[in-house]
Amino acid sequence: MNLVKNVGQKDRNIRYAAAGVLVLFAIITGTWWPALIGLILLGTAYFGTCAAYLPLGINTTENDKK
Repeated sequence: MNLVKNVGQKDRNIRYAAAGVLVLFAIITGTWWPALIGLILLGTAYFGTCAAYLPLGINTTENDKK
């Protein structure tokens, strides 16, 4: 499966940071939903593809080329 890279480096770094905060929050509070959101953000950052960006035509990798 060939995924289109549409998440730029700055976007990925923000997603990694937000994922870490959400997973830590989930551990501290004992709730599951922040961890789920954090894992989704972690996956999109790792693979460089955001499914929500595809139908909207958003591509933050264009910012990396400047």
